[in-house]
Amino acid sequence: MDIGISARVSSNSLDTAELAKRAEELGFESFWLPEHAVLPVNTTSRYGGTPDGSIPPSMADIGDPLIGLARASAPTSTIMLGTAISLVPEHNPLLQAKQIATLDRLSNGRFLFGIGAGWLQEETEIMGGDFRHRWGQTREAILAMKELWTKDEAEFHGRFYDFPPVRCSPKPMQEPHPPVYLGGFAPNVFKRVVAWGDGWMPVRVSEEQVRMGRATLDELAEAAGRDPKSIRLMVCNVPADPDLIGRLESAGADRVTVSLPPETGDGALVEMEALASAVMG
Repeated sequence: MDIGISARVSSNSLDTAELAKRAEELGFESFWLPEHAVLPVNTTSRYGGTPDGSIPPSMADIGDPLIGLARASAPTSTIMLGTAISLVPEHNPLLQAKQIATLDRLSNGRFLFGIGAGWLQEETEIMGGDFRHRWGQTREAILAMKELWTKDEAEFHGRFYDFPPVRCSPKPMQEPHPPVYLGGFAPNVFKRVVAWGDGWMPVRVSEEQVRMGRATLDELAEAAGRDPKSIRLMVCNVPADPDLIGRLESAGADRVTVSLPPETGDGALVEMEALASAVMG
C-alpha cells in the first residue's frame, strides 16, 4: 500500500519545498496539493465536507498547485507529486498541457494528474467553465492534452475545444503521459476512468464503496479489453488509522493519502512526523 500526504499552499504554510523534502525523508510515497482559484463571496453551492454544506473560510486560501509542486520537485528525487485535485474546466488545455509536461520533465517523471470537474458552480463559471456540462468539458480537455503530449503535431476538434495542428513541447518525461486519476463519485465515474483515465481517487468513501468501485472498474475494464491492473484506486484524505488503511487495502485500494491540517503553520513538520509515525510506524 502506497501512503501519500496532502498539504496546502496557503498564506501561513511552510514552503512546499521544505514540506515535500521532509515527507520524502519520512517515507511518504507521494505529495499532493489541491486547487481552488477563487472562492466566490456569494454562493448557493454546498460543500460535501461539512455537515451543513458550508464552505470553510480556509478554502479561499489555497495557492496554485502546479507552482507548489514545482517548488516541491527541486529538493526531492523519489516522492511522486500530484494534484488532488486540479479543476480541469477552469483551465485552457493547451496551456495546462505545457505546464504539466514541463513539471513532469523537471521532476524526472514524477507528476500524477489528479483531476475533477468541480462542485462549486459559481467558481467554475467565473473561471470560464460550463458547469452543466463540466464532465464533457473535462473529457475533451484531457483528450486534447493527450494529443499535445504524444504527438509532434497535434490538433483537436470538439464541442468545447477546437484547435488546428500545433507543435507543443517539451513532452512529458513519462510515456505516453502522466497518469490521469479521476476524482469524485459521479454516476458515470467508473466508465470515464476505464475509457480515458488511469485511476480513481474518491474522498469520503466507505470500505464497501471502495470494494464496489474496485469490482466495477475490473468488470468494465475486462469488457473493454483493458487490463484491470492498469487502473489504480486511491482513497484521498483518510484518517491516520492503520487499521482503517489496512481495511481499505483489503477492499482494493492501492494508495491512500492522509492530510496535513492547514492550520499547523510552523508546526507542520512536527504534525507530519506524527502522521508518519501513526501510519507507518
